[in-house]
Amino acid sequence: MQDTALTLLPPALAIVIAIWRKNAILALLSGLFLCFLLLENWNPLTAAMQSVAEIAQVFSSTGNAQIIAFSLLIGALVELMNRSGAVQGFIEHLSNLSLVKTKRQATLLPTIVGTSIFTDTNLSMFSAGMASQKLFDQHGISRAKLAFLIDSTCSPISVLFLINGWGAYLLGLLDGYNLDDPIGVLLGTLSYNFYAIIAVFLAYYTAYSGKVYGPMANSESAVIPQQTTERVKTAKARVMWIPMLSLLAITLTLLWITGDGDIRRGSGSFSVFSAIVSSLMMLILMIFGYQLLSLKELSQGFIKGIGNMLPAVTILVLSFAFGDAIKGLGAGTYVSSLITSDFPLILIAPLIFLAAGLMAFSTGTSWGTFALLIPIAVPIALETGLPVPFLVGAVLSGGVFGDHASPISDSTVVASIASGCDHFEHVKTQLPYTIFAAILTIIGFCIVGAML
Repeated sequence: MQDTALTLLPPALAIVIAIWRKNAILALLSGLFLCFLLLENWNPLTAAMQSVAEIAQVFSSTGNAQIIAFSLLIGALVELMNRSGAVQGFIEHLSNLSLVKTKRQATLLPTIVGTSIFTDTNLSMFSAGMASQKLFDQHGISRAKLAFLIDSTCSPISVLFLINGWGAYLLGLLDGYNLDDPIGVLLGTLSYNFYAIIAVFLAYYTAYSGKVYGPMANSESAVIPQQTTERVKTAKARVMWIPMLSLLAITLTLLWITGDGDIRRGSGSFSVFSAIVSSLMMLILMIFGYQLLSLKELSQGFIKGIGNMLPAVTILVLSFAFGDAIKGLGAGTYVSSLITSDFPLILIAPLIFLAAGLMAFSTGTSWGTFALLIPIAVPIALETGLPVPFLVGAVLSGGVFGDHASPISDSTVVASIASGCDHFEHVKTQLPYTIFAAILTIIGFCIVGAML
């Protein structure tokens, strides 16, 4: 099977269904079933049974189970921070800072917040957006600019500072390739994730210089007044930032301990799982200590937070299962065998970037894109001798680019909501920046590819 083009059918089917139906779960399920349909000589019953078995097999790995648990518990952490008033307290604390007096300082605020809270993308966007809306209105800055600043920092920074669900997820996707140093590979992608780096740079350039280009220069976003008839619970800002800083500190400490002094060789899944449990317990103790929620309210928030993450975790589990099935089928091996010595290696990373960008743009999900293309990019790197972090970085760059530019992406929608900006206006004003960053990214991959 590894020597035939049939190995390309499952990822091709998954991509087509993802684009057609805008449904990553259906796409991954379909691709997984087709993998086993090929492996089981077109027997649909056996293929269905093997597909279920493959999904169940995901949970047999301690590392996978810890990553899945981390992803669920991060939802509970975010929900409890919201319900307890910790997020609102943090927002009010930022808004009341006497440091924000000028237009430049007002635009730098959401940019800095967006690059500081990299544990959860949605939490980062809502914190940065809600803390800045009134400031932007006071200084006559458009909401479209606010939406651009938080969208250009929150998601890109999450894939650069991987002490979060993104890092845990990617670490799971890299498992099974006999890589000597998976965490080292993951850290190595940081210097090759050109799109994310450029996007963050453009956000800071825009915030500091005050210059805007394209449709954003003519943006006249309507100010949406924040009206509420109910009292908003507010807690001390420390109820939010202490658990968040603890999550980062504990993760790094455990990576150092389990790696015998080298965080690149530490246990990523164990570290992030232990850190989220510790941070969650710390938050719960603070909630009870400050009497912010009753036991019933805390339990309801905990369950709802986990429920909020179920769609993402479903994609996570199916991604692991599909990735393992693709490896067993040999799709990546077959694609890498097509790249002969005559194929210009300089084009591999740009092509992977464009493929990932197109898929993420069409589907609105970067995680589903990672699941489909990393199992192809890694074998290509191993076969051609190109650095694995280089091609994985191309996948990550493309996924973030497509997700950033897509009007159906959840991060794009959340950025519009968090900033109080019309969604179509946000997409229209941001698109020229994403295209410009993508062009620079392709140039960067070509330059690095020529040097390797």
